[in-house]
Amino acid sequence: MTTVDRFDAVVIGGGPGGVTAALRLTAHGLTVALIEDRLVGGECHYWACNPTKTLIRPIEVRRLAAAVPGVREVMTSRSLDVEAVFAKRDAIIDHLVDHDIVTGLKQAGIDVIHGRGRLDGERTVVVTEPDGRQRRLHAEHAVVLATGTSPFIPDIDGLRSAAPWTNRELATMTRVPARSIVVGGGVVGVESATILSGLGSDVTLLARGPALLQGSEPFAGERVARGLQDRGVEVRVDSTVSSVTRHPSGAVSVVTADTQLDADEIVVATGRSVNTDDVGLETVGLPAGEFVAVDDHLTATGVDGEWLYAIGDTTGRALLSHVSQYHAGIVADIVAHRARGGVAVGAEMAAQDRGHLPQIIFTDPQVVEVGYTEKAARASGFTVATRSAHYPGEIGELSILRDGFDAEAKLVIDADRDTLLGATFVGPDIADLVHAATVAVVGKVPLSVLRHAIAPHPSLSQVWNPLLAAR
Repeated sequence: MTTVDRFDAVVIGGGPGGVTAALRLTAHGLTVALIEDRLVGGECHYWACNPTKTLIRPIEVRRLAAAVPGVREVMTSRSLDVEAVFAKRDAIIDHLVDHDIVTGLKQAGIDVIHGRGRLDGERTVVVTEPDGRQRRLHAEHAVVLATGTSPFIPDIDGLRSAAPWTNRELATMTRVPARSIVVGGGVVGVESATILSGLGSDVTLLARGPALLQGSEPFAGERVARGLQDRGVEVRVDSTVSSVTRHPSGAVSVVTADTQLDADEIVVATGRSVNTDDVGLETVGLPAGEFVAVDDHLTATGVDGEWLYAIGDTTGRALLSHVSQYHAGIVADIVAHRARGGVAVGAEMAAQDRGHLPQIIFTDPQVVEVGYTEKAARASGFTVATRSAHYPGEIGELSILRDGFDAEAKLVIDADRDTLLGATFVGPDIADLVHAATVAVVGKVPLSVLRHAIAPHPSLSQVWNPLLAAR
């Protein structure tokens, strides 16, 4: 007879969301098993957010130094020490070893299981470990799906056989290609182009649409495109790849409708696929290979009993690590509350990420965006007003920060309620404005109140002043 290991909760997926959920559930006094088939820490820690931002940071600092009189004159090199950059990256991602993370989780009381977890009917998970052995787990109160996503490789002739780079190969690269082609004009595409060009590669960026960052305010994509072009990146919009060839020499040829491009590497940044094709969704009546639909309690819809939950990328609500961690905290509170016999009601027991999402795009210039764009707000039926500002024109002191300071901002306002629906800031070193904007959007603070939040002088926070001035 197969032994069944019993837990209060079983979490499938050991990325930022899964790890956070396991820790928070344990903090509530529940017994927890965390299952991960690769490295505990997940995509963000090893192959996405953390390594890419580590690669971008020295690029940002060098460009800032070159824009500050008294510093640029003593810069001894116009290029970076790439080996030192890679060494820092390797330290940040723990050299692709999860021992320390796993040790910490076990010390917190979590049963960490390396293997592939699959649902096998209600409240049951079967884990296939690396040696082929299987464990059967029963979840008394919850199974939490935190399976994340993987890079999507489009069906382009020759692309798969060309062994393209995705975010994973880019994030862990040990050499900088002399020539690179980046396919994709979204966030991952523009950040990839920023990294490669900043480390010395000759980059061509191919975007299928008419502009970059089409989910953002139009001026954001325009400014990022100019920034890339100013740094030598060839940006080609309305460009569809028809075929890719990897030659015996290792070089790559990419054919579009109007030209052939040659490079040493091709980076595919064309979206993500959800990792639910092999987690047993069909055993509980849900379609495999699709995002898991959830309600605002993050409970899977179409499954009876309030025991199956999904968070982060798995839900399709937003493919952002910080959203998965937010979901994890909410779902842990809900599971613990229900385990004690409570009913999950009220704002504190519901995910409220819709229309409130913050994001930073780490390009040069940086992009900060929170909530709705003007287009999205109008499509959602709001009565919209907007306010925009350009800098340093309206705040001349921002030139203190660096020569050539150039930024733009836009607020999207609910004209009926005088509250902020969204905000976009584009400029150098502007990332840290994101949380102030998020608090304003989430808190639905009237603009008549926000204008009394005084920005210190001189500081980057003063970009708010012309946007909030009485009109």
